[in-house]
Amino acid sequence: MSRLSITAPETSPNTDGIHITRSRDVQLTDCTIKTGDDCMSIEDGTESLHVRNMVCGPGHGISIGSLGDHNSEAHVSNVTVDNVRLYGTTNGARIKTWQGGKGHAKNIVFQNMVMDNVWNPIIIDQNYCDSSRPCKQQKSAVEVSDVLFKNIWGTSASEEAIMLHCSSSVPCHGITLENVKLTVKGSNSDAKSTCQNAEWKKSGSVSPQPCGFRN
Repeated sequence: MSRLSITAPETSPNTDGIHITRSRDVQLTDCTIKTGDDCMSIEDGTESLHVRNMVCGPGHGISIGSLGDHNSEAHVSNVTVDNVRLYGTTNGARIKTWQGGKGHAKNIVFQNMVMDNVWNPIIIDQNYCDSSRPCKQQKSAVEVSDVLFKNIWGTSASEEAIMLHCSSSVPCHGITLENVKLTVKGSNSDAKSTCQNAEWKKSGSVSPQPCGFRN
């Protein structure tokens, strides 16, 4: 798929621009997406996906997931998202999984991305809960591993520019940040990173400094 222009009102719910599931060897290039939900959502059964030259915003960014809802099993692997510009989105590069799920999200690359006033530029959330009621605590989780965030720079709409919130029973591992520079838009405050149960390392210059990383 190439040279697509997809538009929906910023306030329109559940308007994912492009939704990929149960598909392999997909290539997506040179698209512009403006929506009220994910510009692109990548879900269960996606394998060998290559996304290149995308413009996203408004919307919820580029999301892998959500995976593992209703205690289901999900598998996503070998995904590359390359050369993307995001403007005023809720999220930038995101992986989201529910507690209670099974399976994996692995071998994922987010690289060469420019963030402009993005609320959560880099986020992994293994405790995703899209419910009006609190989700119950569960031990099983979709395993998230071997994820690279490389050459990502720009501005965050919040102080928390990097969030790795992972499962206590199935922690994220093999997470790498390489050449990342994120600042808070229109503020003298430094951007921050928060992490829970995440095993990760940095390469090159990374700002904000990662918390609890392992070399």
